Amino acid sequence: MDKREFRVLIKHCFLMGKNTGEAKQWLDKHYGDSAPGKSTIIDWYAKFKHGRTNTDDAERSGRPKSAVVPENKKSPRNSFERP
Repeated sequence: MDKREFRVLIKHCFLMGKNTGEAKQWLDKHYGDSAPGKSTIIDWYAKFKHGRTNTDDAERSGRPKSAVVPENKKSPRNSFERP
């Protein structure tokens, strides 16, 4: 089971009114070693308490992958001038 499906299950436990300990016990009972850790459950409970409804990963800002093209890379051999 992937992490998004576990997030949906964590959200389900949150909406059912279970606390984090009960959610962890329930997930461990049904999914064993593949269940997420307690800290992951606590983090997602906090996000849901603050109004987050989406279980997808958040967008990340940063340098786009298209900015790195072979022409922009410098070879170590070309980084200094030869006499």
